[in-house]
Amino acid sequence: MADKSLLSLKNLSVWYTTGHPVLSDFSLELGANEVVGLIGLNGAGKTTFIKTVAGLLQSYRLDSAVWNGHLFSFRDSSFKRNRYIVFAEDRSFSYFTFREYLAYAAASYNVSLPDVSRLVKGFHFEAYTDVLLKDLSTGNLKKAYLIAAFALHPKLLLLDEPVNGLDFQSTEFLYQLMASYKQYGTLLFSSHILESICLTSDRVLVLEQGRISRTFDGDKIAAGNIREVLTNDEHLEGTHQTILGSKI
Repeated sequence: MADKSLLSLKNLSVWYTTGHPVLSDFSLELGANEVVGLIGLNGAGKTTFIKTVAGLLQSYRLDSAVWNGHLFSFRDSSFKRNRYIVFAEDRSFSYFTFREYLAYAAASYNVSLPDVSRLVKGFHFEAYTDVLLKDLSTGNLKKAYLIAAFALHPKLLLLDEPVNGLDFQSTEFLYQLMASYKQYGTLLFSSHILESICLTSDRVLVLEQGRISRTFDGDKIAAGNIREVLTNDEHLEGTHQTILGSKI
């Protein structure tokens, strides 16, 4: 982990139904300028965690939350201006075109309208920049939000299952962007795809039974090591879930 702590959360518990926590005593620390992968089986709580950080969920308990050395709340405006989130599925801003959405996002984050020509080309999005977001396919809608995310360069970028819906060329381009993001800030992304985790992460966090159970870094980030942990958890829980996409 990077020397300077950017985000620290202690003993986060989140629930939708009282008495049935999805996350329980979940603790996390992110350093400044690192790329961190969060992997777990479907239902492990990856999306719930990202929604909580986004300030979308109210049913949670937390011992402490520190951002850049200061106590904070997920709904603090100063925190929200420094983080950007791309959800696995998002149909917000349906009647904006991509260019209109980008202008809105830049104004919201108080930055100049960024040049996205390289990102648009890399995601093969040239034909869709003036199309209403509601008329985009699932894959192209994901590209629109990813382009905005990587153009804004927030201190904390959160991506929920970023590969889902993308074609092969766009996936390869995304991996390049993710692996190099630490020049701008910290990237935390959730995935159940081993390839995306192993090709881009400085650290990998394994989410099991509502908390971080294992951490891998350096040469320990290998498909076999991570698959072994998840396979053991699968057998313990008696569920069937395939971890996809390993070419390592």
